Amino acid sequence: MPGDLAGARLLITAQPRDDLGRTEGLRCRGPGPVRLPRRAVPVNREAPDILSPEFAADPYAAYRVLRDDFPLLYHEATRSYVLSRYDDVERAFKDPVFTTDNYDWQLEPVHGRTILQMSGREHAVRRALVAPAFRGTTLEQQFLPVIERNARQLIDEFRASGGADLVAQFATRFPVNVIVDMLGLDRADHERFHRWYTAIIGFLGNLAQDPHVAEAGLRTREEFAAYLLPVIRERRDNLGDDLLSTLCAAEIDGTRMSDEDIKAFCSLLLTAGGETTDKAISSLVHNLLRHPEQLAAVRADHSLIAPAFAETLRYTPPVHMIMRQAAEDVVIGGGKVPAGSTVTCLIGAAGRDERRYADPDTFDIRRGDLSADTAFSAAAAHLSFALGRHFCVGALLAKAEVEVGVARLLEAMPDMALAPGAEPREQGVFTRGLDALPVEFTPAG
Repeated sequence: MPGDLAGARLLITAQPRDDLGRTEGLRCRGPGPVRLPRRAVPVNREAPDILSPEFAADPYAAYRVLRDDFPLLYHEATRSYVLSRYDDVERAFKDPVFTTDNYDWQLEPVHGRTILQMSGREHAVRRALVAPAFRGTTLEQQFLPVIERNARQLIDEFRASGGADLVAQFATRFPVNVIVDMLGLDRADHERFHRWYTAIIGFLGNLAQDPHVAEAGLRTREEFAAYLLPVIRERRDNLGDDLLSTLCAAEIDGTRMSDEDIKAFCSLLLTAGGETTDKAISSLVHNLLRHPEQLAAVRADHSLIAPAFAETLRYTPPVHMIMRQAAEDVVIGGGKVPAGSTVTCLIGAAGRDERRYADPDTFDIRRGDLSADTAFSAAAAHLSFALGRHFCVGALLAKAEVEVGVARLLEAMPDMALAPGAEPREQGVFTRGLDALPVEFTPAG
């Protein structure tokens, strides 16, 4: 993210609304708001700071204030316009006036140029080259066994112990291991890939601009390229039945992916694919443990794992913020976003918008306003996979991983419960997940 966030002075400009729904001016500078001399603004209308410790501890209360009073807010520290209502975030994902040009500085330094930065025919062709590997028979026949094997192997490492931290011992490792195996890479490199995954995630969420975190992310790009590019060149000459071979061989109208294209896509897959599944599995299990009746229903009927995953993506999403860039002046959220501005789309706030969902602060796997039938497609009624032309190409892979992972956990630990005294805590701002999930269960005999 551009600018020195660590030393930035807080400046928030917003357009709150009065009791009649009319906009009012408000400017926050330093420790408190300075109100412009217009109509009286109701009390308690100070805009939350999305980089504050209070926000990091509990963003959900702040999200309500943002949705109600500051549907469009300029945040100086991130130099972006913040959107928090469902309809506005949905529009930012669908309307072509909101581009992904922000990824030039946000993602390219650590991944290289990815499909997320492309538009028009270039994007359509690249997406058509990679998408078939993540759906239909390829996913079911080629990669579902890989997912099953990795879930069982990780669970076997702790199922006889009677206790485990499902974050450290399962969720953070499961999707990374799956991706390494899907690509047909050396399984002995699981730990190396987990280290790279952790470094890149740290880089992308480095709001404080810690130089050591930034350096680790940039170093990972170099290490990842040095590792993977020779493998890609070798694989082109010796194609197999793995994902990397599929990417090497894919061709549409004479267009194929270059070695750099494939490397950048694999780097993106490692982080974007890993992050969603990693945090979603632990959050889903935690949500069920906190709602015993719904947990019992899912234990009895594993087809309810998909609705539970969809509801988790709405209620406690792995990714809370996605950015876009305005190609021209845009009127949205009761104000104007100037051309060239970065827009921060608060997925976490949109998922709790009472204008879109009934009783949005309640976790309910049977809610009527979020169908699992469409939750993993471009017609999804949630925003965790984005929407429009950049809808997540790996949504069905994430669904398969979560369904298999959670099913195997429930089978292996039928009496799984939170460990006594455990208080799992969410952490993170851009992405958000549990710091730990200690559980206990009857050891396998």
